Amino acid sequence: MNEDKEKMTAEEVSVGADTRQSPITTADIIADYNGFCNTEEEFFIDPRKLDPRYIETVTMQGLLDTAFTPRIPIIEGLLYPGTYLMAGAPKIGKSFLVTQIGYSIATGTPLWGLPVRQGSVLYLALEDDCQRLQKRVSRMFGIEGTAALHFATQAKSVENGLMQQLEGFIREHDDTRLVIIDTLQKVRGDEGEKYSYANDYRIIAGLKALSDAAPVAILIVHHTRKQDAEDKFDMISGTTGLLGSADGAFLLRKEKRTSPEATLDVVGRDQQDLRFKLLFSYETCTFDLTETETELWKDPPDPTLDAVAALVNADAPVWEGTATELAQRIGSGMLPHHLSRKLNVNVARLLAEYGVLYAPSRSHDGRRVRLYFVERKGSR
Repeated sequence: MNEDKEKMTAEEVSVGADTRQSPITTADIIADYNGFCNTEEEFFIDPRKLDPRYIETVTMQGLLDTAFTPRIPIIEGLLYPGTYLMAGAPKIGKSFLVTQIGYSIATGTPLWGLPVRQGSVLYLALEDDCQRLQKRVSRMFGIEGTAALHFATQAKSVENGLMQQLEGFIREHDDTRLVIIDTLQKVRGDEGEKYSYANDYRIIAGLKALSDAAPVAILIVHHTRKQDAEDKFDMISGTTGLLGSADGAFLLRKEKRTSPEATLDVVGRDQQDLRFKLLFSYETCTFDLTETETELWKDPPDPTLDAVAALVNADAPVWEGTATELAQRIGSGMLPHHLSRKLNVNVARLLAEYGVLYAPSRSHDGRRVRLYFVERKGSR
């Protein structure tokens, strides 16, 4: 993966100099992360898996003893790898908003002050033609352009090759961060079952499998019903299978269609519920943030994580040892395996808040722990 494309806006990410004699990006480490975080089960093939009656399980201990690859946000606090719906009434500005999101990621420009992880974006603008797209993007962003934002006005349906098309694009552009599908109706499969729960769930689940494997974000533009609902997300057209299988949803609403004022509600598995007050500019056709009603939640300080993070810095960017040595070094009083489990649970927090990547490893020689200092230039 190209290192110059693997960055967070306003926070150039690299690991301080070490024996490699060159900067190490977060992606360099995470690329090998699954190799670090192996478990005992990976050292042999369980013959029970050959039995069709066998169901694979994981114990609570097994979960706590595993350090999973951290899910790095694409837009801090707003968009993570996964499959999301972008729902709203017709002609309310959904296409302008997803274009703005795509351009922000493709250029690495902060969105409403939120840091962005730059990379390639594929926009399936299936209700537009190239001439209309040209007019839209030039009005929104001028004529500078970016080669990282790709458009397509035709694509296959979910049942007839769309997945293969998306997989092909992601293989060709290994820095892909976002795929926009505008709209869901254009890629639906069997027309006769399009409103069934099973079909709605299956469509989103198929796209989710792709976004989980890549990992990328897939943002699907969809419509809302005319009827109001106590839960605003129940206004999403179709069955509950759509939202039930998605990782989250964005709901764009206006009190009056002609008003520039809009509300964007956000719900998802990897972030807290949020509400953004937006103001649409008719001159640039972009949305500006005027207010965030729900502040991003921050976990309270943790002395153990503070002590672990203090072991590495720009001058000493890597620490390695056993869990016992780590427990003794920070003087936490925790049993080594309890400390390991605490750090396993907090892999993502260590990286996001402290700039430290925790990477345990297990081999025939025993368990080891690696801590990498990830320098965030321009941050606090």
